[in-house]
Amino acid sequence: MFSNQIPIIFSILFLLAFLFPILMVARLAKRGKIKNGFWLVLGFYIVYLMIVSVASINGFFDTVMLPPKIVVTTTLPLAVFVTIIFSTKICKKANAILKLEHLVKIHIFRLIGGTFIILYLYDLLPPAFALCAGIGDLLTAVSSVFVAKAIRNNKSYANKLTLIWNTFGLVDILITSAMAIIFTKISIDNTVQGVEFLVEFPFCFIPAFAPPTIIFLHLLVFRKLSWLKKA
Repeated sequence: MFSNQIPIIFSILFLLAFLFPILMVARLAKRGKIKNGFWLVLGFYIVYLMIVSVASINGFFDTVMLPPKIVVTTTLPLAVFVTIIFSTKICKKANAILKLEHLVKIHIFRLIGGTFIILYLYDLLPPAFALCAGIGDLLTAVSSVFVAKAIRNNKSYANKLTLIWNTFGLVDILITSAMAIIFTKISIDNTVQGVEFLVEFPFCFIPAFAPPTIIFLHLLVFRKLSWLKKA
């Protein structure tokens, strides 16, 4: 089940740690007063990631191709789904109810991005990709604490700081996603190491879950800031 290229204990810890992002997103739905929001979000992600797990364990994503099969079959469909959700009245109503502080604070789960750096240390990811993705996630996660504190304390610069932070976080995840595609092409063209390890269970959760979910969360912040500016 787990890859023998990395200590099993690390794979288990990663799997357990990944429960926190899912729970935090589900809790955000509850804070937004969506009826049964917590359980709907939790149930959706559990079922979705179970399907991703079965596909990964059975080698469905293993073929190195462009675009990567895991992107075509998981990342893109989830991106389409959350885009539809983003435009619904239910989401807009929840967005209005949610506090800006909570929309920012949730990004602390991006500490899990340190996984990129650990995988690099085991020679499982290209250094340029792993360090860029890992450091970007860690910076976004740690700085979210200070941005949320500024919002909570009603600092005069809080909204501007949030805009800068949110833009950085969004650009970071977009660059990481683009780099994954670029390194896949380099891997195919030159028969060198790419990001193919990210299709292994449970690390397949990163491309399957992170880009669409994180982008969705950043867009919620942008919309909230836009409404606050008009208020």
